[in-house]
Amino acid sequence: MNINESVNLVTLVDNNGNTTGYADKIEAHLRGDLHLAFSLMIIRRQGDYVEYLLQRRAADKYHSGGLWANTCCSHPLPRETVKDAARRRVAEELGIKAKLSLSIIGQICYRHSLDNNMIEHEFDNIVVAEVDNIEWRQNPDEVMEVRWWTEHEIIKTLKYNPKVFTTWFEEVFTYIRDDRSLSIPKL
Repeated sequence: MNINESVNLVTLVDNNGNTTGYADKIEAHLRGDLHLAFSLMIIRRQGDYVEYLLQRRAADKYHSGGLWANTCCSHPLPRETVKDAARRRVAEELGIKAKLSLSIIGQICYRHSLDNNMIEHEFDNIVVAEVDNIEWRQNPDEVMEVRWWTEHEIIKTLKYNPKVFTTWFEEVFTYIRDDRSLSIPKL
């Protein structure tokens, strides 16, 4: 299978993340198949607080268009590592080609109903990169807007206007915020 044949495939997995096969990305989302994914969050420390680089998905994405999400989220191609997939997609979506030091800090599994009769059922690898600063150039086919959010802004928005975020965002954000290895100060 070459890269062009695998571009629209997702890796199907069991509840432990073991590969069980492959499926067309759209079909997997329509059926709600459990599949491999990653959520990348780029963070930076600003004195005694942390900022999170979030993207607002392009309005015409196949699901969750116009909603805010973590820096980048997607699916590894068949036989592609999670870290390689994260590097590939953050370059495609945000034009970030800087050599990021990526850490996979864990996995979460969720199932959410989405717009367009789709279901997001993912075994999601949580990937974090810490930077001092970074430049980006968003791909308008993928992303409407990109900006740094403080933890306080995210928590307040999740409380008072959670519908501006994707259905999986709160779980990803909470996992990262609570991860002891990152030593993120709590508000």
